[in-house]
Amino acid sequence: MIAFRAIAVRAFVLISVLAAFATTALSVYANDISPGERRSGYGFMAPDTKAIQDDDTANPGMLWVLDGEALWNKKQGASDKACADCHDDAHTSMKGVAARYPAFDATLRRPVNLEQRINLCRTGRQKAPPLAFESRELLALTAYVARQSRGLPIKIAIDERTRPFLDAGREAFHRRQGQLNLACAQCHDDNWGKRLAGSVIPQAHPTGYPLYRLEWQGLGSLERRLRNCLIGIRAEPYAFGAPEFVDLELYLMWRANGMKIETPAVRP
Repeated sequence: MIAFRAIAVRAFVLISVLAAFATTALSVYANDISPGERRSGYGFMAPDTKAIQDDDTANPGMLWVLDGEALWNKKQGASDKACADCHDDAHTSMKGVAARYPAFDATLRRPVNLEQRINLCRTGRQKAPPLAFESRELLALTAYVARQSRGLPIKIAIDERTRPFLDAGREAFHRRQGQLNLACAQCHDDNWGKRLAGSVIPQAHPTGYPLYRLEWQGLGSLERRLRNCLIGIRAEPYAFGAPEFVDLELYLMWRANGMKIETPAVRP
C-alpha cells in the first residue's frame, strides 16, 4: 500500500509538472522575445570563441569566403558566364542582399533562401547544374555573398505575398514535434540563457549563416542546424531546400529584423 501511494504521488507530481509546462508553452506564442532582450548567439559565447570570429585572419569561415570569391569570378556552364559578368563587383552589388533573404520569387510563387537564389541563377543564367546543398561550393558562394552584408541590419519585408509563408514558419516554430514533443519556442523563447547538456541555450537568431561551428569543424547552413535540432527532439527532418525549412527561415529572419549580419560567424 505504501509503495502504491508513493507511485501515485510521483505520478501526480509528473502530471502537474507537464501540465504547467504545457500552459507555459501555450503562452509563449503571444510572448515572443522583446526587441530590447534580443541577443545574437555571439553574446552567449566565451571570450576566446568571440576572438576567433572577430579576427578575419583567425576565423576559419573566411576560407570558404575566399573560395566563394574565386567561384564568383569563374566562368561556368553552357553560357560561359561568371557571377561577376552579371553582378560586377560583389562588394557593391551584393551589399545588403543577404539581409533581405528569404525573398519572394515571382516565378515559383513562394520565398526562396539565398542558397536557392544562387542555384536559380546558375541554372537560369549560367546554364550550369545546381550545386548540391551543403557542398563546399554552394556554402562558399553563399558565405561570400552574405559576407558583403556583414554589419548591416536584417531587413525582411513582409507583404500579402509572403504573409502566408511567414505564418507557416511561425506556426512551425511554436508547434510541438517529435518523440520528445517539443517546440522550438520552448527552448529558444522560453528558456534562453539557461543550460542544456552544459551548453547555453541561445535565442535562435540566424545572424551569422553560413557559419563555422566548432562542433562540425566546418561551415554549415541554417538548414543543417535546423535538421540537427529536429533530430535532437526525435522528429523527422525535412530534406534540404524543403518549403517547410524556407518558411521557418523566413520567420526566424523576420524575428531577427534589425539585428546585424555576422557572416561568417563562429559558434561552439
